Amino acid sequence: MARTNNVTELIFSGLFQDPEVQRACFAVFLPVYLATVVGNGLIVLTVRVSKSLRSPMYFFLSHLSLVEISYSSTVVPKFITDLLSKIKTISLEGCVAQIFFFHLFGVAEIFLLTVMAYDRYVAICKPLHYMSIMNGQLCHILVAGSWFGGFFHSIIQILITIQLPFCGPNVIDHYFCDLHPLFRLACTDTSVEGVVVLANSGLIALCAFLLLVSSYVVILVNLRNHSVEGRRKALSTCASHVTVVILFFGPAIFLYMRPPSTFTEDKLVAVFYTVVTPMLNPIIYTLRNAEVKVALRRLWDKKNSGMERKWESDL
Repeated sequence: MARTNNVTELIFSGLFQDPEVQRACFAVFLPVYLATVVGNGLIVLTVRVSKSLRSPMYFFLSHLSLVEISYSSTVVPKFITDLLSKIKTISLEGCVAQIFFFHLFGVAEIFLLTVMAYDRYVAICKPLHYMSIMNGQLCHILVAGSWFGGFFHSIIQILITIQLPFCGPNVIDHYFCDLHPLFRLACTDTSVEGVVVLANSGLIALCAFLLLVSSYVVILVNLRNHSVEGRRKALSTCASHVTVVILFFGPAIFLYMRPPSTFTEDKLVAVFYTVVTPMLNPIIYTLRNAEVKVALRRLWDKKNSGMERKWESDL
């Protein structure tokens, strides 16, 4: 680590100090994380094997679910195991790696949500040209661009972080590694780095959010020319996406758009967007999307029929 003095290991203060409360959190958050992995994994599997979910919307949805699994897995497994530990430690290199992947997947999700809004715009405002515009090549380019955007963003964050000297103390006031809590431990002035992080993280979230809002304003204006039934169907397909956008961008803008000098980390808000939101996304999409529910049912029926045939052959 460049310019690091005597800090090689960091200690998390954690979410709560009471051991009983920590054990209760473990009992709550472990099932939530398992539901996140299973729920999003089912969406990825269903989209891959179902012939009825071949439209670009579901292609983007499967990648969003993959990002959700990766995003949650960067923080939550370590957080859950730390709930049962008296001393919650992580190496400085491990902390930097967690920051890198956390921001990579987080920003990739921001770009994917923006891409999905563009997909809905084309589907509703240019329905006759939808398949020619949203062709396979463009879909793959947009997904690859989302991943590259997250990677480029994270590289900038890491280049800022590895230049800082850490010479004590080594207690980070959080339950995972993020930039602002880590900056407080640097034995140098980090005001310039804080401004760069604000520009790099906060403005990406804000600009993407404004772009999303603009796209849905255009969609709503365009829907005035549709029939009542067409309006209902269009709004139904957009409702899930809008809900996920609000759940993701609300906490992100709240945390990252505040000036570093007055930044106070709200760990409960962080729990919401690292633990709870990734679990809610598959629920939101499956409950409001009839095609996904039908595809999941067919996948379940196919699995059950395969098991029945196996039992019969064994007998």
